[in-house]
Amino acid sequence: MTSRTLPSSLGLVSRLRLCFVVESGTDVRLVNGLAQRFDLTVLARRIAGGVEISRTPEGAAAVITGPGSRAGFARRVWGEVARRGCFDAVLAQGYGPAALAANLAARRSGISAALLVCSPVERYYAQRRHHPGPAKRYYRSEMLGLQLLARANARLARHYIVLSHHLAEVVRGHGTAARIDVIPVYGVDTAIFHPATQSKAELRKRRGLPPQGAVVFFSSRVAPEKDADTLLLAARQLLDSGRDLWLLHRSGGYRAFLESARAAGVAERVIATDAVHPVHELPLDYQTSDLLVQASREEGLGFSPLEALACGTPVVAAAVGGLRETIIEGKTGWTYPVGDAEALARQVSAALDDRNEAARRAAAGREMVKQRYERAIVFDQLEKALSLSREP
Repeated sequence: MTSRTLPSSLGLVSRLRLCFVVESGTDVRLVNGLAQRFDLTVLARRIAGGVEISRTPEGAAAVITGPGSRAGFARRVWGEVARRGCFDAVLAQGYGPAALAANLAARRSGISAALLVCSPVERYYAQRRHHPGPAKRYYRSEMLGLQLLARANARLARHYIVLSHHLAEVVRGHGTAARIDVIPVYGVDTAIFHPATQSKAELRKRRGLPPQGAVVFFSSRVAPEKDADTLLLAARQLLDSGRDLWLLHRSGGYRAFLESARAAGVAERVIATDAVHPVHELPLDYQTSDLLVQASREEGLGFSPLEALACGTPVVAAAVGGLRETIIEGKTGWTYPVGDAEALARQVSAALDDRNEAARRAAAGREMVKQRYERAIVFDQLEKALSLSREP
């Protein structure tokens, strides 16, 4: 079956009672958006030392935290979803054990189920084989388990919602015959992520950033698939060539990023902190920055480049995965081959040296975001897709 992007909803009257199953943590913007459209219950696996939802939800959602073990959480999902009369539909994150339990339980209770795929899990995991870390080791048995779960879900699933056409191909590769809808939730709110209304100088002062030098923003989490190492090597080359440049990084793994920066010899030019508020602070960081770099080895879609473009900030991105659908060389940004630090350095220089061209590509990117990734549009699409999945 071919993937498709749904048209916007014309407005649906009833609110579905939706159970959102979260196995590996989720973004509060997705939860808030779902709470605005549905009578929402979030069933989340407990994450030791982490958070189930990135921030406290603002919407009216019931949040149930289940066991920390994946097997225990899958059993809890079965128990909650299999009860008849509690929910009209279930939306399960990913294609792991909890998604499998949600699929089976939804069939038992006679409700519709959809799997929300935001990342190519096994492809992300495969990056550990060549780029291991202390907490990111590769085990062949775990990879086999991920592949078996993907195929088991593919046999049971009747409906997938994926963020990109790239992810649709990933899911199709599992052998599914299910309906696949391409809906890039949670989208980008271009009323919040918009071009700066203050000067760079004023914004830098407000954000506590140096007044001189180009600011290159790297907002990805620290993980093998996000390839911070290539960015740091490129930064070393740029600094050695005499370029005045700062790397700005915000994530929960910023300490690991700083350690890698020290190993690369660029720590004195890195400003790194914990993740900031995604609505009140993150747009300011995009507006302050001269450039965003998305240095991924694999990517499902990539919201950071979309948010940056919405703020009028130019983007350099690896030509991989879902990024190839949004960052188009010569149109909406600059691209480079995965893992090529020299090519990345050249593209960063090109973007920083031609400000007029950078502004042109960023403006084209903002228009793309408004047309295809606007928050209201994608949640309209999601609401319609989940409502249609209930029809006999």
